[in-house]
Amino acid sequence: MITRKSLLSALAAIALGSLAGLGTGPARAADKSLTFAYQDMTTPIRVLMESGELEKQTGTRVKWVKFATGADVVRAMASGSVDVGESGSAAIAAAASQGLPIKLFWILDDIGNAEQLVARKGTGIASIKDLKGKTIGVPFVSTAHYQLMYALKEAGLGPKDVRILNMRPPEIAAAWERGDIDATFVWAPVLTNVKKTGTVLASAGDFAAKGKATFDGIVATDAALKAHRDVLVTFVRLLAAADADYAKSGSSWTTTSPQVAAIAKWTGAAPADVPDSLGAYRFPTLPEQASPRWLGGGAADALKSTAEFLKEQGRVPELAPNYGAFVTADFADAALKP
Repeated sequence: MITRKSLLSALAAIALGSLAGLGTGPARAADKSLTFAYQDMTTPIRVLMESGELEKQTGTRVKWVKFATGADVVRAMASGSVDVGESGSAAIAAAASQGLPIKLFWILDDIGNAEQLVARKGTGIASIKDLKGKTIGVPFVSTAHYQLMYALKEAGLGPKDVRILNMRPPEIAAAWERGDIDATFVWAPVLTNVKKTGTVLASAGDFAAKGKATFDGIVATDAALKAHRDVLVTFVRLLAAADADYAKSGSSWTTTSPQVAAIAKWTGAAPADVPDSLGAYRFPTLPEQASPRWLGGGAADALKSTAEFLKEQGRVPELAPNYGAFVTADFADAALKP
């Protein structure tokens, strides 16, 4: 029988095995240091990371550590090796369902069309129904995985009708090049490359319009939220400023701009691909973050809906009694104050 204790122990063991040498656990308040787990999404936060402004304004040492998927980030947080991190809504929903002591406090992006289901040209796949009998690569317990399973179900296909492989984005890129997979549901920068030799069958935005919205968020352990409240309020203000700058002057974020150079540096994306990748996302403003649409209620509803789907697929054993307990608008509210 899977219990919360055994599940947490297993997650911690997995994370500790994969994070050898990363650190000795979450920082104490006196240390003024944080470990932040980030992924390769092409979003304005990378410009903030490059600027070092969070460190300058708070006197905090931030260790930025790159992870391949939100599931990896959640495991690291369960082990105590990471304080704050980026994760897709599917992995956050899974973490909440397992009762992990974390909270979502910022919506990094509304995924929209930034994740897509792409089939390799020459495979005879022209629609989602044509995926029957084919091999698909996707990171398990990710927003893309959640959307893929919904897409298959809507097309009348079950898990046994296709071969689904659990792959991190770099593994998807390699498998695509070798011809080992027929399709993938993934995000940039890998998405940008596979589209060059593939056909887009569907986008996350298509399913969001049907009530299956997905997003990337920033979560922190309860301990980090308590110990570093002032630092994280400043972080939220800086995140909002980075998003606002893109909203105001995004047209000037070209392949030769410092903003695009920063995003390319931190994500590994080609500078030429960054502007289009950025344009596929939507970035909620600070007032929107704190509103009922997002941290004020909508995000919790989305997590619950996602968790219900994950349970149906056998990805989580039980549902949490209240997904609102894993979301807080407190930091966005504080950042709104003068």
